[in-house]
Amino acid sequence: MKSFVLIIVLLSSVFSAAAGTVYDESRDRYIPIEISHPTSQRECSEAEKCPVAFLSAGYGVSHIKYSFLSQQLNQLGYMVVAIGHELESDPPLSVSGDLYESRRENWSRGAETLDFIKHNLEHVHQNYDFNNLLLIGHSNGGDISSWLANQGTDYIATVITLDHRRVPLPRSTEIEVLSIRGSDYPADDGVLPSSQESERYGICVKKIAESRHNDMTDYGPVWLKDEIARTVANYLTRERCG
Repeated sequence: MKSFVLIIVLLSSVFSAAAGTVYDESRDRYIPIEISHPTSQRECSEAEKCPVAFLSAGYGVSHIKYSFLSQQLNQLGYMVVAIGHELESDPPLSVSGDLYESRRENWSRGAETLDFIKHNLEHVHQNYDFNNLLLIGHSNGGDISSWLANQGTDYIATVITLDHRRVPLPRSTEIEVLSIRGSDYPADDGVLPSSQESERYGICVKKIAESRHNDMTDYGPVWLKDEIARTVANYLTRERCG
């Protein structure tokens, strides 16, 4: 088992968030995370575990700048682990050439980080269900989430992406998929499902009119954050697309 260290460096009373670092010894990598817990009245226990969401930030955005999503998920009973994938020592994300090929290293590294966090935090938080994870990610964080889901990983129940553009969404009857789309940038060919694939695999694609890719963070307008949070809540509470 890979060893790890969880260092709590900040406690926030806003929505019971704890920020810290998880150490991956095998890669000599300190991974920034922030954990926030459910605000619902439900008690989490080993017999009745509460759900878990891994939130992956967009490239160049701090993992703690998606509090509007964390708070919504906390209200729905999820423990949220927000993850910072990029370290100063990492190579920059490529911006030219065949981006699917040149960014594979970044997505693979991010997927390995998600897998590492899953297999370590589940031993610490035994009242939470790490075997039916929700992966939610914005932009490059959505690419990372889709990359891991496409590896046949059996502990992923749901993938939600916010305007990711490069990695194809998983086509699987075993994984529920929602992709929230902005209005200013298209996804690459093959990233989003055809109408036939959407029907076959139950994939939901929701476009938000007049929304911008870079606004899908805490820095974005209130109306957009509210619409994203509403869409996520509707999907997870089985109202599905809409």
